[in-house]
Amino acid sequence: MSDTYKQYDSAARACRTIFISKTKDYGTSWRVLRTISIADQLYIKAKRIRTLQETDVTKVGEDKAGEFRAMVNYGVIGLIQLSIDPDAAEELTVAETEKQYDAKMALARETMTAKNHDYGEAWRDMSQESFTDLILMKILRVRQIVANDGKTLISEGIDSNFIDIINYSLFALILIGEGLHSA
Repeated sequence: MSDTYKQYDSAARACRTIFISKTKDYGTSWRVLRTISIADQLYIKAKRIRTLQETDVTKVGEDKAGEFRAMVNYGVIGLIQLSIDPDAAEELTVAETEKQYDAKMALARETMTAKNHDYGEAWRDMSQESFTDLILMKILRVRQIVANDGKTLISEGIDSNFIDIINYSLFALILIGEGLHSA
């Protein structure tokens, strides 16, 4: 399992590098996004992966690995947005953004560690298509929870769904990196 943690951390670092570089380019313009908009951005990325899985045709040069990395980062954006007061300043410093990003990724890693223990790395035997379908399901759950004004009766909340999206995306990136799934 130590390989899993190294692979997970490596894939997460690649996502972080992209996120922080974009923060330096664009600032934290994503702070204007509401939860439903984040869910929609995740949906677009997941649907794009599904299209690539079914047709393997691209006219814009994006690949599945890039889309999985984007879903990790949108998942982190979702977690950050849920944790920051909506009335707080829209612009965060790069240092604050890094701190927030690292805290949310640490939470996702803790969740992965606990689930990996309980499920015995079953994800290693899953298809990339299953990761995509599960991510789409999680996105639809987020949309429904938003439609229910954020309330659930017995189900996990929006944050748990964002964490699962992050982890499924990182698992897909690990398997792509191992050459077991196509990029």
